[in-house]
Amino acid sequence: MSDLYFIKQQFTLGAYPALLSLTLPDSSSPDYFPTLLYKIRAHLALGDNASALALVPTNTENVTLRAAAALARGEDGLETLRDLSIEIEADENSEEWVKEMVQVLAATAFIRAGEIEEALETLRAAGDEPAALLSQVYLSLARPALAQKALAPALKANPDALILQLAESTISLVTGSQGTSGEPYAPALSFYNEQVASPSISSAPLLVGRAVVRILRGELSPAQSDLEEAESILERAKCDKGSSDMLAAMVVAAGLSGTKKSEADDLWNRLLKQHPSHHLVADISAKDILFDECASKFQVPPRAVAVA
Repeated sequence: MSDLYFIKQQFTLGAYPALLSLTLPDSSSPDYFPTLLYKIRAHLALGDNASALALVPTNTENVTLRAAAALARGEDGLETLRDLSIEIEADENSEEWVKEMVQVLAATAFIRAGEIEEALETLRAAGDEPAALLSQVYLSLARPALAQKALAPALKANPDALILQLAESTISLVTGSQGTSGEPYAPALSFYNEQVASPSISSAPLLVGRAVVRILRGELSPAQSDLEEAESILERAKCDKGSSDMLAAMVVAAGLSGTKKSEADDLWNRLLKQHPSHHLVADISAKDILFDECASKFQVPPRAVAVA
C-alpha cells in the first residue's frame, strides 16, 4: 500500500501530530499535493491556522490548497470558499477527489461560522468524506435518522472505508445502538477497540473516543486509563492544542468516579484555562448564569408561625 494510504488513515483516526513532521515527496510526484493537503489539514485540525497557511505555496493554482488556505483564514475566507465550490462543481475536468475535498473544506468553514444550512447545501458529492461529514452535521442537529440515511449509500458502496466506519460508530455512540451483541454502544466500542489495537497508529482522539464510550457504559476505570494514555501521547508530541476533548472527558470521568473533589476541580480549572471556548465550558457557564438568574428571582416565603 502507498504512503498516501497510511497518511489518510492517520488523518482519519486523528493522529495529527504524526502528520506535522511529514517529509513531503518530490514536487513532481502525484502524491505531492495530496500529502501536502493532509499535512495542512492536520494543522487546521489542531487549530494552528498560521502554520497551515505557511505551508500553502504563494499564488498556488491548486484548488484544494486554495480551499485549505481559505479555511485557515476563518470568516475572511468564506467568500473564497463559496466561489471555489461553484467553480469546482462546474468544472467537468476536475477529478472527483478534488471536488470532494473542496466541498468538505468549504462545508467545514461554514459549520465553524454557524452557517449550517449552507454546509448542508455544499455537501453534494457522493464520496466517502462528504457523506461522513454530512452525517456529522445531521447529528449536530439531533437528527440521527437523517445522519444514518446520509451515510447508508456510501457505506453500501464502500463498506470498508475507514472514515465511513468512524462516522457509523459516532452514530452508534449518539443513539446507544446495541448492534447484535445486545450491549449498549457495542458497535462504537468494537470500532475503537479494533483501531486502538493497530500498532501503526498512535492517536489521542482515538483513545478519547473509546474513553467516551466506556464512560457511557459506566466503565470509568478503563476510561480513565485511556485518557491518561491519550494525555501521554499529546505530552510526548508537545501538542497541547489537541487536548480539549481529552480534558473535558477527564472532567466527566473524575466527577462520576467519586474521586477527590479537588481532582475534578483541578481538571475543570485546566479546561477553563486552556480551552475557555470548549462547548462543555460554554454549556456549564450558561447553566451557571441561568441558575443565578433564577436564584435572584426566588423569594423566600415568610416563616410559618404556629397558632395555638
